[in-house]
Amino acid sequence: MELVEFANPKYLFLLLLLVPLIGWYIFKLRRMQASFKLSSGFAFDKAPSTARVYMRHLPFLMRVVAIALVIVVLARPQSINSSDTTNSEGIDIVMALDISSTMLAQDFNPTRLDAAKKVASEFINDRPNDRIGLVIFGSESFTQCPLTTDHRVLLNLLNDVKFGMVEDGTAIGLGLANAVNRLKDSKSQSRVVMLLTDGSNNAGQIAPLTAAELAASYGIRVYTIGVGSRGTSYANVMTPYGMQRMNVSGEFDERTLTEIASITKGTYFRATDNTSLKEVYEEIDQMEKTHIKVNTVIRRKELYFPYALAALLLVGCEILLRRTWLRNIP
Repeated sequence: MELVEFANPKYLFLLLLLVPLIGWYIFKLRRMQASFKLSSGFAFDKAPSTARVYMRHLPFLMRVVAIALVIVVLARPQSINSSDTTNSEGIDIVMALDISSTMLAQDFNPTRLDAAKKVASEFINDRPNDRIGLVIFGSESFTQCPLTTDHRVLLNLLNDVKFGMVEDGTAIGLGLANAVNRLKDSKSQSRVVMLLTDGSNNAGQIAPLTAAELAASYGIRVYTIGVGSRGTSYANVMTPYGMQRMNVSGEFDERTLTEIASITKGTYFRATDNTSLKEVYEEIDQMEKTHIKVNTVIRRKELYFPYALAALLLVGCEILLRRTWLRNIP
């Protein structure tokens, strides 16, 4: 972006000197006016006025403008063109989200799954420099969105996540292994899995700790998030027999989630309501910061020459007019 500023802006205060100069000219002009008394000025009413009469103040005006331009030259106007070069080291993150039937429990507002999607969306919006992917799991697991910097597409796919996309169940090991598979070939120096669940592993052919060891072997850090209030809640689940009300316990296998985090040098978090879930994501956001380096290049170009040339021309024109066409004869 190109801006104009002055290297010596204090010189611009000299423009105030033009005020007394103009005042002195007006005062001197009035004193120089000759006068004599006539009984009537009727005979002079139709006397023609030549161009010299209207242009007699032009030399003084040129001098004032020339002085103003010289002051501007002393202030040294410059154009400044600055450009920023940003080098960012983004983090590759895969969010593994449990979509089993217990995620429909209403101890979160409106449900655990909806609360998790909302907070995840805010997390994505706050990390524009990172590649983020989404894995969902029930009794099976699949990639809802691969690693991408197009967060608008990611958010649309996250919004489409709902219960019933896979068979009901909780395959924590399979979901984590799928997330690790998405990150193992990444060249990023920091690779993270955020695994959110509310249950215990009861499906899939891969044990959660086996998947954790796999993640650790690739240097992938896993943050595990357990969601659920410390009590009993209920969920409305659609079955072949219609909507069924199901009791959901807030207890789950926290020990396994803690071990997963420990093996991968991550952290385990417990969220019992919407507020604590948001705080968990905010804490992870602070722990996994993107490194950004900004180099600012400033180019300056002197702009005084046109002003100096204009001042010189005005002074030359003033001298020429005073000695020729607008010459005053005492």
